[in-house]
Amino acid sequence: MSAVFNFTFVPWFRSVAPYIHTHRGKTFIVAVAGEAIAAGKLQNIAQDLALIQSMGVKVVLVHGFRPQVNEQLRAKGHEPRYSHGIRITDSVALDSAQEAAGQLRYEIEAAFSQGLPNTPMAGSTVRMISGNFITARPVGIVDGVDFQHSGLVRKVDVAGITRSLDFGAMVLLSPFGFSPTGEAFNLTMEEVATSVAIELQADKLIFLTEVPGIPTDPDQPLGEDNPIDTELPLAQAGKLLARLPPAQQPGDIAFYLQHCVKACKGGVERSHILPFAVDGSLLLEVYVHDGIGTMVIDEKLEEVREATSDDVGGILTLIEPFEKDGTLVKRSRTEIERDAHLYTVIEHDGVIFACAALYPYPEAKTAEMAAVTVSPQSQGQGDGEKVLRRIEQRARLMGLSSIFVLTTRTMHWFLKRGFQPVDPDWLPEARKRKYNWDRRSQVLVKKLG
Repeated sequence: MSAVFNFTFVPWFRSVAPYIHTHRGKTFIVAVAGEAIAAGKLQNIAQDLALIQSMGVKVVLVHGFRPQVNEQLRAKGHEPRYSHGIRITDSVALDSAQEAAGQLRYEIEAAFSQGLPNTPMAGSTVRMISGNFITARPVGIVDGVDFQHSGLVRKVDVAGITRSLDFGAMVLLSPFGFSPTGEAFNLTMEEVATSVAIELQADKLIFLTEVPGIPTDPDQPLGEDNPIDTELPLAQAGKLLARLPPAQQPGDIAFYLQHCVKACKGGVERSHILPFAVDGSLLLEVYVHDGIGTMVIDEKLEEVREATSDDVGGILTLIEPFEKDGTLVKRSRTEIERDAHLYTVIEHDGVIFACAALYPYPEAKTAEMAAVTVSPQSQGQGDGEKVLRRIEQRARLMGLSSIFVLTTRTMHWFLKRGFQPVDPDWLPEARKRKYNWDRRSQVLVKKLG
């Protein structure tokens, strides 16, 4: 085995280990759009979900079937009909949905049954359980439109799903529900996944979709100058949703975002929108720091926000011990009061537990992340990463292409999170003039994708 492989594999494996520990025993609801299966992605998705389950995660898989039902309809000489973003399910569409669901269930179970040598599924045993876990009710007539056999979730059999997960099985749900009288209703994958996530109080709701995520600026096309917003606080996501037009089709920004917001408001701490076009996007989102899609996060227990002048005392109390032991450069109260608007803080019950400042150098399209501090009481709980994500978000909104830090003792923490060492000569001229050559701080840079 080559030394180069060892050099890259060992640090990588160590870097994902904290996420493996964090997610063990947690419950994920993974909603896979029918478009992903139609695009031939099922095999790799199955392998990734089997890996995630093997690391102790309880998985509920909800599949969509929009393109498959449309294909069945057209084969019967019927065109799909939608209104309010929901399929109008007449008797022909209901038959088509039942046929598509049966075929997809067969394909999904087959994909999870493969255990070929030299594949990620080798030696794995994934039990899949599906059943009548969803009780439904009709959508009815909305704005004069009769949705016929289209339905909404009335009740989720939480006890039945939980027993199956505790048994070690993966639960498979189709977007179907049944009334107490035995009538079948066609549901949407998005609503089923969201309802199940809320009722189970799942740790994550993940949509694996045809869209890559939410752009940083939703009013502009996605591109190098307008990348994916990797983290949206619930309050910000709600405000964005309020100003977007109602979603009618999956390509609309609000289509999946509305369900993420609903889930977070219902008690699901994190909801994700991921692109199925990127191979391994599930693994990249769950086990890599920066992820690959958009995560909507409910921060009800603590608030990550920009600081105000009222926070100066709390910031001073937090950073003072680290200034005394030389970890941080000393800052006066006057300096912090002047720069309070540049700080991001994590506050819980009126106490500041973490902070960092962002000093922009727009002429060089970069900014310094300074005074990065986490209280010893909350170290190891991810507060440093939360502050880093918010700082990156602020820098992107400023149109900057990178952020940098100067550190003498915490270099490895930053290296694990995508920073790269550079020579002090890399620094913007204005910052280079203030560089303390006696302190000999390491300069680390992270490019913002």
